[in-house]
Amino acid sequence: MEVFADYLAHIDNPEHRARTEEVLAWITKKFPNLKPKIAWNQPMFTDHGTFIIGFSVAKHHLAVGPEKAGIDHFSDEIVQAGYDHTKLLVRIKWERPVDYSLLEKMIAFNIMDKADCSTFWRK
Repeated sequence: MEVFADYLAHIDNPEHRARTEEVLAWITKKFPNLKPKIAWNQPMFTDHGTFIIGFSVAKHHLAVGPEKAGIDHFSDEIVQAGYDHTKLLVRIKWERPVDYSLLEKMIAFNIMDKADCSTFWRK
């Protein structure tokens, strides 16, 4: 979590900071083989040099980026969880609970789907 300390310190809203820290800590504990890093000014996790999932903080939501393949694969579950999404990100409104089961599935999917990926992003 040390790698995220500066990023978290710059989140002005204490509730947003706590929620973001909670999510990042959960991933660190649940997926200890993923490498936490800051890239493009955002916290993210990689596996063997390939992107797995990233996050960004906005005024009304925490944005989760599992890449387009992750959004496409879990689109129905994302909507069922009460989140809206674009082609590239899921918006978890601050007042909504985090669906950790769905988050775990998205991360596990990307780890499996990108096991043989040699590039940072999918092609």
